[in-house]
Amino acid sequence: DPFLVDPYDMDQYNKMVSTLDTSKKKTPDEEALYVDDLKALSEAVSKIDITYHHLLLNNMFTIRIWYLQRDTLDAFLDLITRLAAVADQYLRECLQMLVNNFTPPLVQRNELPRWAVSRKKDIFFHLCESLKTISDTVPLAPRILRDIIDRSMPKLFDNKAKMVSFVECMLGLDTDRMGDLIGATLLAKVVDLLTELDVNITWEDIIQGEHNKGIFEMELEDLDEDEDGLGQAGTKVLFGGNACAEKLDSLMVVVCEHLKSCAERGYLDKEFDILKTIFRASVLRVHRSKFCQFIMFYACSLDPKICGLGFAFFLTDIFLNKEEDPISRMSAVSYVGSYLSRARFISADTVLGILKKLVDWCDEYCVLQNRGTTANPNHQIFYATCQAVMYVLCFRLRSIMDYPNLKAQLFQLSFGFILNHRLEPLKVCLPSIVNEFLRQAKDAGLFAASMYSAAEDAIESDLSRAFGGINRLDTFFPFDPYLLKESDRYIRPNFEFWSMVKTTYNNDKDDDDDELLDLDAPEMNVGSLDDHVEIDINSDDDELEYSMNKMSITPHRSSYHGMAADGGDAGLSMPARIRPSASPPSRWAMSGSP
Repeated sequence: DPFLVDPYDMDQYNKMVSTLDTSKKKTPDEEALYVDDLKALSEAVSKIDITYHHLLLNNMFTIRIWYLQRDTLDAFLDLITRLAAVADQYLRECLQMLVNNFTPPLVQRNELPRWAVSRKKDIFFHLCESLKTISDTVPLAPRILRDIIDRSMPKLFDNKAKMVSFVECMLGLDTDRMGDLIGATLLAKVVDLLTELDVNITWEDIIQGEHNKGIFEMELEDLDEDEDGLGQAGTKVLFGGNACAEKLDSLMVVVCEHLKSCAERGYLDKEFDILKTIFRASVLRVHRSKFCQFIMFYACSLDPKICGLGFAFFLTDIFLNKEEDPISRMSAVSYVGSYLSRARFISADTVLGILKKLVDWCDEYCVLQNRGTTANPNHQIFYATCQAVMYVLCFRLRSIMDYPNLKAQLFQLSFGFILNHRLEPLKVCLPSIVNEFLRQAKDAGLFAASMYSAAEDAIESDLSRAFGGINRLDTFFPFDPYLLKESDRYIRPNFEFWSMVKTTYNNDKDDDDDELLDLDAPEMNVGSLDDHVEIDINSDDDELEYSMNKMSITPHRSSYHGMAADGGDAGLSMPARIRPSASPPSRWAMSGSP
């Protein structure tokens, strides 16, 4: 009872409570007394009682450690780690106080003060070490910490500085034993935040004014001549004033740095296994993701032999697995097509190995159609697979042809049977891709000569009724050119732009090929898959229509439509500009087909 305490002792206690009040600036002598009080309290944590020492505990749990001097910081964190170990007392409060300090003090315009920027790395290190010490001491701590981080995660409309600092410090916990305990949860929370920001970036927001339209008339590759042009002028036109894009851009830098650190410490393979699980659950089926999937691309570029290879297998396995839902399978084949086309670290033999699996699946699907054993009226997965194959070959056909052994294997695939099947994939797939593919395939002699006239007739028939009732395939190229400013430097070195591609019809790229700048391709080794391909022709394609039409980040208004309207030849080239996608209504729905 306070009334039974000696007045002198009570006076000394009140002075100590006042010393722990960090709202007041301290003299050097007061700072030294502060350190002594903290050290003394560390030796008496078992005596601290919430009933009698409420004010003392309140001052401790509301301290902003960013303001503490180095000796004071060490003494205070030692006190907190000891206090957290007191049985059934203050564990949650201690963890919450440490997590609260993930975010440094913010000043005007929600920017970090200079002194906070200079101390950030050191503060984050001490916070993470304290949390690791508590987790090693108290077995229950990791579970409680997961819950606290979950409730403390930045929200969509929090300012960028707070968001970036929190995530940066949080990922610092994803190491060693602490990473084994809560690493998967931490990564999942970060990816969820990235995805939420991503889907809130709409192309409609970007092209509100006339001044924004210029970027879509430029070739993205032109900006590569001046890195600052892409990082500043180019992206400012795209995302100036778009808060979600700026936040996502900064967070992508943090995540890429984390992955780079994992690679340097030899932990990337373990981290990548976690990322694949998170990608499967949180990203694969997201309708409007444009950028967050590039964390997978960057991780693969850090270790092409293991991560790069594994991601290609991972996507292909999802597509081939008839137990997977149709949306996941269609999304997976779109991902693998875009990935093989964009990643410069994928080898030609790997590309061919994956293509063989896709072509074999299409071949068997067509055979089953001829037998009349299908109940699917729309065949969306089949058309998506055909388009993925042609898309990849637009980028990689020449590189495959450069190797005689790979060329021989490629020529054994049943392209003619599939593309001339009564399902008519050439009429349904994106015309710009179909025409570029046929142009290169003809030059390479991939088909029998008699097949080209039939293929061209099919396209001409389609062109003659461009806006008619024939079904159109919604396009989804998840690894379209990356348009975020700061984080572009992690993606660009390993990203194949269409202007870099050597086509079969022209050994030397000249001015006539400039109009083709829009596709891009990767290079990695995926090896071979099991030769057995299972066809699930009874999956319900109808449910794909509404979902998949929203997944496109590549414009529906292709050059094909322009050619149909103008009667020119420009529409027969690959898309030449980076244009926005507003995810318009599905062409299947527009056509009135079931």
